[in-house]
Amino acid sequence: MIPLRDDAPRFSTPWMNYFLIALNTAIFLAMWAGVPAPAQVVVNVFGFVPLKITALLEGAHAIDLGGALVPVNAQSAIIPIFTSMFLHASWLHLIGNMWGLWIFGDNVEDHLGHFAYILFYLLCGIGAAVTHTLLNLTSAVPSVGASGAIAGVMGAYFVLYPRARVLTLVPLIFFFTFWWLPAWVVLGYWFLLNFFSGAATSVAVSSQTSAGIGGVAFWAHVGGFITGMLLVKLFPVRQQRSRYAAW
Repeated sequence: MIPLRDDAPRFSTPWMNYFLIALNTAIFLAMWAGVPAPAQVVVNVFGFVPLKITALLEGAHAIDLGGALVPVNAQSAIIPIFTSMFLHASWLHLIGNMWGLWIFGDNVEDHLGHFAYILFYLLCGIGAAVTHTLLNLTSAVPSVGASGAIAGVMGAYFVLYPRARVLTLVPLIFFFTFWWLPAWVVLGYWFLLNFFSGAATSVAVSSQTSAGIGGVAFWAHVGGFITGMLLVKLFPVRQQRSRYAAW
């Protein structure tokens, strides 16, 4: 199911959502052009590596990454939690993430307010990174993408606007159709898909080392989504939205 748009009303301009989309796109274009360094170099330096966090907590000063001994300190282990949120591996990766942010982010920003939305977004990204680390302690594969933070936005939307309708493109074997579906169905399906995909991936690699295995960070999506569901209830509602609370 591919969401196309929603019908939840908003009452303010989502400036921070536009900023996040523009920033992610600009950084990807710079990486694609090889500025300031080849994309793989940028990913290796600014991508998030769970093994660095594990090593830091264990007191190790270096880890083996692809046959090279890489020093580990708080800066090199923690800063990529944030920088990795703004890196993408491909055009499809970028477009998929920004499309989800475009559809669901504006209403969440409208609910929280501009500054609170940015803080919420970053905290969801942290929650995604923590979950990814806990379930991939020995992974030396750099992970990149805004998916975890955006999953948090989707989790917040799931809580705030479960009855909003989402126009969804649904492939039915030989043809495509368009359905207006409740948000809880679309986002609930997305969450379950990621949860079971993460579980299946964990089972598949349980008998081998995960240090060199790449792919989709499903558990980061799951962790971000749950973080967003929980956090959105802790953040205060922006005052100017109080008159619309009955929607």
